[in-house]
Amino acid sequence: MSLSPLSATEVMARLADFDAIIDARSEDEYQADHLPGAVNWPTLNNAERIEIGTLYKQVNPFEARKRGAAIAARNIAAHIERHVIDKPREWRPLAYCWRGGQRSGSLALILSQIGFRVTLVEGGYKAFRAALVQDIVARVPSLSFRVVCGPTGSGKTRLLQALAAQGAQVLDLEAVANHRSSVLGAMPGLAQPTQKHFETLLWDRLRHFDPAVPVFVESESKKVGNLSVPAAMMEAMRASPCLNLQLSDEERVALLLEDYDHLTRNVAYFCERLEKLTELKGHEVVKRWQSMAREGDFATVVMELLSQHYDPAYLQSMQRNFGQFAQADQLTPTDRSAKAMAALASQLLA
Repeated sequence: MSLSPLSATEVMARLADFDAIIDARSEDEYQADHLPGAVNWPTLNNAERIEIGTLYKQVNPFEARKRGAAIAARNIAAHIERHVIDKPREWRPLAYCWRGGQRSGSLALILSQIGFRVTLVEGGYKAFRAALVQDIVARVPSLSFRVVCGPTGSGKTRLLQALAAQGAQVLDLEAVANHRSSVLGAMPGLAQPTQKHFETLLWDRLRHFDPAVPVFVESESKKVGNLSVPAAMMEAMRASPCLNLQLSDEERVALLLEDYDHLTRNVAYFCERLEKLTELKGHEVVKRWQSMAREGDFATVVMELLSQHYDPAYLQSMQRNFGQFAQADQLTPTDRSAKAMAALASQLLA
């Protein structure tokens, strides 16, 4: 039998050492957040966890443990038949549950009795989460950020994608958050992760960056949709050198109509999102935008949104929050195309 525990900090440094990372918690717990690369093998599923919890409180712990053990044994047997039968003796899994207790312990015990070398996370997910939050704070100051600024529609995301394609270190916060960071920024068909999972995804990217090489990141605000960027990251970004990306108004409108084409295909949803600006812009302005949208005059709506809403707010935010924005190098791609962004990325990386 080979069963060894590791502290959360040790696990963070050695995630790549394991052939599988097994989350023994319920589906809902896993969905809310999990270790990078983890697969979900519930020892008790959502309904069973509620059932055993209710039995524990309303009857007594002993009866709950008996019933829980019977259910867990069946579930673990199913996981072994489904996932483990073809594994060689050298297969090395890492297992965890909420606090590193009975759910992952039961699974790990049976796997170790088979002959596998199983590692448990001491303190489970809860300990790993605490260590991760601290590690973000410790890791961020060692990184060298280059903040890509520029008004809405200037192609910041396209430039980041071009930089990444050419091997640069890029942190695309909007891609991690599944949101374009504005009132119109929800991505169709993509729910945002939970705050905890957002931070786990960020940490997973940060840990792979080389501190000796710049990390390109967009000039986000504290919130990306419903998610908050960790304070340590915001502080580092706001103190970092800036790049100021500029496109003509005509190119910006065309870019936004391309990137937000789902809004022009679903006018009712577009008008619903515009309603969110009523408090800032007033009923008359918003109603006029909605009317133009229904008539198909999207270019005028977008141009007015830029000139009357996004641009003034963005400039104020940059000047107020990003200390080196005034000294930013200006970047002027020839147009919004992927080819132009790729050429600009090459210049930056030369």
